[in-house]
Amino acid sequence: MDKKIIIGARGSKLSLTYAETVKKLFSSVSDQKMEIDIQTIKTSGDIFHDKKISDIGGKNIFCKEIERQLSEKKIDIAVHSLKDMDSFEENDLIIGAYLKRNDPRDVIVLKKDKSLNSDKLTIGTSSKRRELQFKLHFKNITCKNIRGNIDSRISKVKKGEYDGIILALAGIQKLNFEDEIKEIFSEKKIIPAAGQGVIAVQCRKDDFENLKILEKMNDENTKICALTERSLLKTIGGDCHTAVGAYAKMDKDSITIISQLFSDDGLKSFSTQKSGDKKFPEQLGISAGKDLLKQSEGKYKKKR
Repeated sequence: MDKKIIIGARGSKLSLTYAETVKKLFSSVSDQKMEIDIQTIKTSGDIFHDKKISDIGGKNIFCKEIERQLSEKKIDIAVHSLKDMDSFEENDLIIGAYLKRNDPRDVIVLKKDKSLNSDKLTIGTSSKRRELQFKLHFKNITCKNIRGNIDSRISKVKKGEYDGIILALAGIQKLNFEDEIKEIFSEKKIIPAAGQGVIAVQCRKDDFENLKILEKMNDENTKICALTERSLLKTIGGDCHTAVGAYAKMDKDSITIISQLFSDDGLKSFSTQKSGDKKFPEQLGISAGKDLLKQSEGKYKKKR
């Protein structure tokens, strides 16, 4: 009898696309024949899709129900967008594979009759980081909360509910909406969220058999960059209210991380850039995080 593996993922088109990628990879690197099913799981973020993320429990709202089913052995592995995951992982769970990073940059989608030079723009985003970063560069924008999947958000622009929306390029590319993009922003201009563009595959720490398979799927360079970014996030005690961008990049044996943190009132920003040996990614992230905390003392309060 073939071994059966159940992959847990959200039910959005994008999440299921990533789950299918994981399914194919898992099957291709495994030494044994197995039956692999994908099980969709509704998360708090999916259920309360009309509310602000900050009002319904923070960053892990797209992951905690999936993680609960993983802990309870109702599924065998879980697929997440790393940027949605809490930087403090559950004690019994571990990220077994970081898939090769997709493009981490942010993009803007605008109505056909609008440009970034238009007098006034109402831009949809649910991210405080994106709102404050864009307002630094574009004084003509007003941000308005928007939730929902990528195609529904684009539809709201076409209906005139928003002049534009800010989205992650990775999702746009995966769902073939590139024609809707008005502009792509460099990682230096609009620093992405920690883990943006990375798909994380999670399993139980004591599931040694599946861990061995996931290790074969892991992209080491992506893992190193992700560990750097997430250790910075953990150091500053970031949560759903924290407007912070963090992006790490490899160059041979070294890593460089750039980051931007906003004060709690959103009126000031603090930036850092640090480089270090790729053998010590977490130490580099901690160092960068401490630098941001030092700069922002009295203006930013750690949430935990």
